[in-house]
Amino acid sequence: MTEEPQEAPEGEKLQKVLARAGKGSRREMERTISSGKVTVNGVVAKLGDRVKETDRIDLDGKRITSAFISTERVRVILYNKPEGQICSRSDPENRPTVYDNLPHISNSRWISVGRLDFNTSGLLLFTNNGELANKLMHPSSGIDREYLIRVQGEVDNDMLKRLRKGVLLDDGMARFTDIKAGEGGNEGTNLWFYCVVMEGRNREVRRLWESQGVRVSRLKRVRYGNIFVPSHVRAGQWLELNEKEVMDLCATGGAEAPPKPKFSLELNKSRDRHQRRLRKAHTSRTKR
Repeated sequence: MTEEPQEAPEGEKLQKVLARAGKGSRREMERTISSGKVTVNGVVAKLGDRVKETDRIDLDGKRITSAFISTERVRVILYNKPEGQICSRSDPENRPTVYDNLPHISNSRWISVGRLDFNTSGLLLFTNNGELANKLMHPSSGIDREYLIRVQGEVDNDMLKRLRKGVLLDDGMARFTDIKAGEGGNEGTNLWFYCVVMEGRNREVRRLWESQGVRVSRLKRVRYGNIFVPSHVRAGQWLELNEKEVMDLCATGGAEAPPKPKFSLELNKSRDRHQRRLRKAHTSRTKR
């Protein structure tokens, strides 16, 4: 007697859906589910549960939305953050936020890949896929974050060796995996350096330099993994990555490759039009 083929289980694993919604890694979501903080259609969820798009999911009493974005195109934009913007969606002091300048995204939201503080400028990445964002931010991904820094004070070779070897901060050991002198050279007491970290802890770059008795007066992120800010993208402007760049970024972060995009032709055309506008504006400025 032949066995009847088993039907594939319906829906997706709950922890995968929560991770994709940007609530944490899959392992973190497994622990959250086990602790009883998640309900599905009003019933406390258990590990192993699967959910469908029609199910209502709540985490700590709050409705989870945009959790099934895997059916949509995985999108990533780079943003050239100016100083004087915060990385929160709203601010009690009514300061401008990075989200003020981002393009509208239908049926989803932009999730920030890490943060830059108020006085730091440069490269920020945003995606509509929470799982990809978590992969890119997690220390285990080992992704380089490169900064251009201007410091005030005396810097010698012994100091640079300490910064490369490791310095004990209040939240543990930290170090630069690479330090190189900036092309600008010296400006009186100001010195420029390119520095690379791989964790992205809160104010890590500033705290490393301050531990050596020097002050960081300018700080700009210039690279995240293999992503750089193109020269034609000015401060306050954004640019959407193409499909190959998104695939490469997923591979860098160890995330699942995104599904084949649906109805992406118009999005590609829109991205290309925006790219041409930025290049045209850049060309006009350089000719003046």
